[in-house]
Amino acid sequence: MVRLFPHLSGVVVESISRDAGVVTFRTRARADSARCPRCMSLSWRVHGRYEWRLADAAAGTTPTVVRLTVRRFKCLSPGCPTVTFAEQIPGLTSPHARHTPVLRKLLARVAEALAGRAGARLARQMGMPVAKDTLLRLLRASDLEDPGAVRVLGVDEFALLKGHNYATLLVDLEARRPIDVLPGREAETVARWLEGHPEVEIVCRDRASAYAEAARAAAPQAVQIADVWHLWNNLAKAVERTLTSHYVCIRAGHDAARQPDEETMAPPPDGTFDVNGRPRRIVGRIRERHRRVQELLAQGRSLRGISRDLDLDYYAVRRYARTTNVDELLVKVTQRRTLLDDYKPYLYERFTQGCRNASQLFREVRDQGFRGDRTVVNRYVRQLKQGVETAPPAPALPKPRRALRWVMTHPDRLRPHEVLGLKAVRASCPELDTAVEHVRNFAILMHERRGQDIFDWIEQVHDDDLPSLQQFARGLLHDRDAVVAGLSSTWSSGQVEDQVTRVKLIKRAGYGRAKLDLLRTRILLRT
Repeated sequence: MVRLFPHLSGVVVESISRDAGVVTFRTRARADSARCPRCMSLSWRVHGRYEWRLADAAAGTTPTVVRLTVRRFKCLSPGCPTVTFAEQIPGLTSPHARHTPVLRKLLARVAEALAGRAGARLARQMGMPVAKDTLLRLLRASDLEDPGAVRVLGVDEFALLKGHNYATLLVDLEARRPIDVLPGREAETVARWLEGHPEVEIVCRDRASAYAEAARAAAPQAVQIADVWHLWNNLAKAVERTLTSHYVCIRAGHDAARQPDEETMAPPPDGTFDVNGRPRRIVGRIRERHRRVQELLAQGRSLRGISRDLDLDYYAVRRYARTTNVDELLVKVTQRRTLLDDYKPYLYERFTQGCRNASQLFREVRDQGFRGDRTVVNRYVRQLKQGVETAPPAPALPKPRRALRWVMTHPDRLRPHEVLGLKAVRASCPELDTAVEHVRNFAILMHERRGQDIFDWIEQVHDDDLPSLQQFARGLLHDRDAVVAGLSSTWSSGQVEDQVTRVKLIKRAGYGRAKLDLLRTRILLRT
């Protein structure tokens, strides 16, 4: 019994019974005497007895109860103010407890993982029925580990209620665990915490001014490091604004490239008919809607009026109105995209150069990232030989967001059609070509950790007519020391972002209803 139930070593088990699905241990204390908790004098004079009911860890999935006969002793010390006291069994009881230490520890672990209602449901299935409020009390009473000295600190915010309430997460980047959660995201709160930790040598943060101000005021000895991901993200936003402002140039270059193809009207797209040779319903519906929208538009009706008359969505009506050729609308419906579509321009180019070996072409596109089967390439090459397939259609006009992805992706990771698209974007406007060069130069500085060269990059940007990039460069000068350190150091806020993602999971598991003290406890316990 002692080996199986070490917490019962201080009692004598008189009987074990099972009634109404509950296993009951009836016990009494082994010792004949007890010590007064106040004066620590030994007493053997029993004043009375009563039964103490303690819930214990389940036996399998069966709830277990320990019924302990407790004696109340009379203190024999004349100077002690305590008249009587109840005996305590080491390892089993504590004043006013209703659970054994074993069960309390198990329930605390359940509360750490699932908190209130979800934890109560799991505990009930495991044979440990408990109320959700009890779990929350155990969770709030948990002892939090002292983080100790922190040398490298990561700081970031997360939303308690997005757009309204925020909190600040502090992470020890060397120990790779959160060490504190502060209310709000103001500089004063973080500064007070830093004042109590003068041992901090490095502070990794995003580019928020509040955290920078707090570190400068309360931790002047610490080196501030601006996170490189946030730098790269800010650069991407500046490049997106540049692409949007020069989108007219991209459209003009795209229209010029497609001009020769528009002289000859292309045949209707494949997929207009079903397997039985009948026109597809969706094709007829699109043609009819396009015709009616164009007729009402010619009569001078507004798009809102057409939307009400035809009972169509306003944006659908706008799409029909802006498209003069209905075949452009049918392309999205009738043409299915395949894994090979992105590689057809390269295959067609190699085919016209004289390479007719399908196996060779498959190996080439596989090295470029094609994940399809060899038979797909064999079929396409056979159709080219038979003249069934012609030159693939020109790529569609890229949106600014897609062009941004081409610009911000490493050149070696671009697919063949993306390389051609980026080449067309750069050729459409000299300013865009210059912007792409600036992005790639910045990427080299970031990957090679040449932070001191950032000032040369900023001067090059200021010499060009790129307002959005110039604004980004001026922002770097306002935080120059942290930017240089971020581009030169191996430390970053990547760990902090991972911890914030975990915090969001914990917060949503509680349906976002946990108060900050409870949420802080769960975050710091689940390291």
